[in-house]
Amino acid sequence: MSSVDDVLAGLDPEQREVAEAVRGPVCVLAGAGTGKTRAITHRIAYAVRSGVVDASSVLAVTFTTRAAGELRQRLRALGAPGVQARTFHAAALRQLTYFWPRVIGGEAPSVIESKLPVLAEACRQLRRSSDRSELRDLAAEVEWAKVTQVGPEDYAAAAAKHNRTSPVPAEEVARLYEAYERIRRERHLVDFETILELTAAVMTEHREVAAQIRQQYRYFVVDEYQDVNPLQKLLLDTWLGGRDDVCVVGDPNQTIYSFTGATPRYLTGFAVEHPDARVIKLVRDYRSTPQVVDLANLVIAKGRSPHRLELVAQRPDGPRPVFHEYDDEPAEAAGVARAIRKLLDQQVPSREIAVLFRTNAQSEAYEEALSKAEIPYVLRGAERFFDRPEVRHAVVLLRGAARSAAGEPLASEVHHILAGIGLTPTPPGGGKAREKWESLKALADLAEDMAAEGADLPVFVTELERRAAEQHAPPVEGVTLASLHAAKGLEWDAVFLVGLTDGMIPIIFAETAEQIEEERRLLYVGITRARHHLALSWALSRAPGGRRSRRPSRFLDGLTGRVPAAARTVSASRERRQVAAPVSCRVCAKTLVMAAEQKLGRCATCPADYDEALLESLKAWRTATAKEAKIPPYVVFTDVTLQAIAERVPRSEQELLSIAGIGRVKVDRYGEAVLSLCRSAAP
Repeated sequence: MSSVDDVLAGLDPEQREVAEAVRGPVCVLAGAGTGKTRAITHRIAYAVRSGVVDASSVLAVTFTTRAAGELRQRLRALGAPGVQARTFHAAALRQLTYFWPRVIGGEAPSVIESKLPVLAEACRQLRRSSDRSELRDLAAEVEWAKVTQVGPEDYAAAAAKHNRTSPVPAEEVARLYEAYERIRRERHLVDFETILELTAAVMTEHREVAAQIRQQYRYFVVDEYQDVNPLQKLLLDTWLGGRDDVCVVGDPNQTIYSFTGATPRYLTGFAVEHPDARVIKLVRDYRSTPQVVDLANLVIAKGRSPHRLELVAQRPDGPRPVFHEYDDEPAEAAGVARAIRKLLDQQVPSREIAVLFRTNAQSEAYEEALSKAEIPYVLRGAERFFDRPEVRHAVVLLRGAARSAAGEPLASEVHHILAGIGLTPTPPGGGKAREKWESLKALADLAEDMAAEGADLPVFVTELERRAAEQHAPPVEGVTLASLHAAKGLEWDAVFLVGLTDGMIPIIFAETAEQIEEERRLLYVGITRARHHLALSWALSRAPGGRRSRRPSRFLDGLTGRVPAAARTVSASRERRQVAAPVSCRVCAKTLVMAAEQKLGRCATCPADYDEALLESLKAWRTATAKEAKIPPYVVFTDVTLQAIAERVPRSEQELLSIAGIGRVKVDRYGEAVLSLCRSAAP
């Protein structure tokens, strides 16, 4: 790049305003597809090349290793190498490891990548059993507690205050949390949250450490600021040390991680915290067609957020988003597979197509439908590309071959090596064999691309190692299947948003107004992943022949031509009032006061008469249902509710609704399965 002003070339007026705002405090409110990464990299490059700041004094903080790698790559291209772009954890760990021998002494602690082994040991010590699914839920609770600065002794009260749905009783989570922390300290281990805590503590308690770090880093940029949690904010404030040369970038419309402790209030309140801050909005959407942008704006405008950004489309017109209603889930999956086949026939690459859903448990129907249609797919959010066994094996072989490379053409050499471990000229039919083949094919395609640029085998292996470190996987040929959360930050030519029913989005567990609004933003994120084609669909029942009782998401009210949810709510509330009458014991006729007794329909002391086999069947069904949805079993139905069902053996929806505490939402979601078990029970 010939001159400093060339850095500003090609930026739109708002992006240029960001780039020229070289001194903080600056807050960039950047909508989806508006080029925020372009704006902040040009801002850093312009500040460095114009002499405002030295490259080594800049710390750009991102949320993923891949995003950090992309920032560094772009900055090198803009003539600003040497800028430190790291995640919060990577930056903190580097500082903590450097200063540990000096201020604490001894060997620095080891970092644990996963809490599960330590939590499993905590469970063993407390003499309780937990499966892997429950351990993951417990790990999520411990992480939430730690990022919100809640200790074990305060967990139960904090969980109640924040409406947390813990996998086991809150008091038990607190005991496991305490045991986890004790074991971690005894074994000289740190998790990601402890790294941030200790770095902030070392800087606070040792002025010379704080002075050296603040002397090094004088200029801060923080991406995805709407996802910052209290612990990350604490560390950022400690790094700044009262200074305000900071630029934050985020989108209040894409706040979807509050369940992990993230909060948008630092972004939306930035101008209050820094009254002299410059606030710049990026709203020109370069990603999506006007039709997709219009739908995104309509969905978010119906919400209650005062901080939303209205996008302005910059691309030419495209097809209107389409809405599809299906009788059942298999029909929906088959319909989506047919639509994908049409796109493939129109030469849309499979890697440019995505099917997005609310929960990972929904993926199975689409995996089956795509397999039947012989359409390759990639399940995102499962095993990371460079962690796959076939990829690790391939990298080992390629690394060994690179040491004795004899000048063979890169592409042919790589193809020869990969052919020895399963890369064939044509792909296998499906399943695990197809997934393995797609991984190897992605490596071969990358080799061909780099061969065209003149790379040899050692250069190719070096590039693979860089990508592995940054988790920058090569594109794998196949339709992407992913949850809406896993899709954030990504984009495709064609997106299918599936399973859009009330109870799924918003999810049935979203009860407060804030939780409902976050579900709305999650749908907005899904919509804004699409560049050109967008399809939204839902199924009226779970299985073929089932009762068609589901309703499309309330977030689509007014957009699909159906009756709005508000009109349905009146009758639903009347229905709930009808089952709220006083309940009498069916054995002794005494009025029941306790909730558990009302649920059972009898006094706790009155004799119980129930089908034990039915109760066991109900419990087995509940366990399987909870596991599939990745939720605690009691969220499906409590033990008392299952006992009441087994005692009363309802044979119709009305009989099921007559059980205290079972409402229309539960019946719509689980009624068909429960009644089927009851009807098949012995009379």
